[in-house]
Amino acid sequence: MVECPKQTEGPASNRRPRPSSFEDARLVEQVQAGRTEAYGKLVEKYQDRVFNTCWRISGNLEDARDLTQDAFLRALTRISEFRGQSGFYTWIFRVAVNLALSHRRKAKRHQPVSLDLSDGAVGTQAAALAKRVRDVEGENPSRAVIDSELQGKVVAELQALDDDQRAVIVLRDIEGFDYQEIAEVLDIAIGTVKSRLHRARMVLRTAILPFLGRQ
Repeated sequence: MVECPKQTEGPASNRRPRPSSFEDARLVEQVQAGRTEAYGKLVEKYQDRVFNTCWRISGNLEDARDLTQDAFLRALTRISEFRGQSGFYTWIFRVAVNLALSHRRKAKRHQPVSLDLSDGAVGTQAAALAKRVRDVEGENPSRAVIDSELQGKVVAELQALDDDQRAVIVLRDIEGFDYQEIAEVLDIAIGTVKSRLHRARMVLRTAILPFLGRQ
């Protein structure tokens, strides 16, 4: 049912259109009534972004494909439990993020990072994330494009963040979720979202400080 997702560009995902909760609710009702073809429309709508999030959290391309498949299949098997207390997109991201975090926690040994900077999406997202972290402290946002060495450092440090910080920074600075959406996905308070995000950005900023003077 779930097709192989596309690798999405960072800036495009940050400018994502806000999901239509009314349209999603209508499709969910159709699925609950036995019209499973309506689920395909939900999959098509969100699979690329779910895949992208699983990839950034898991750090492994093949694992992200499996996690995306698993997330949508699990959501389908539990669709009768969905009561619309939150949007479907929040629900499917909660399932996917929990799966991706659980996958990382079970993989105790360090796996080789498969986020290859030769891939355009990774390079673009690393540059955008590094710029976002750097600009937190008021750096000039018009500075030149981040060089490849700095991008590599950002990717490595993103992999090294603890799970809680990693999930928040992926959802906020790569996927463009707002604080309320992140709080719903992770089932935490908005204040916790902000504090985790601040700490994650500071960790990344500290890691890239040696590179900033060379820009």
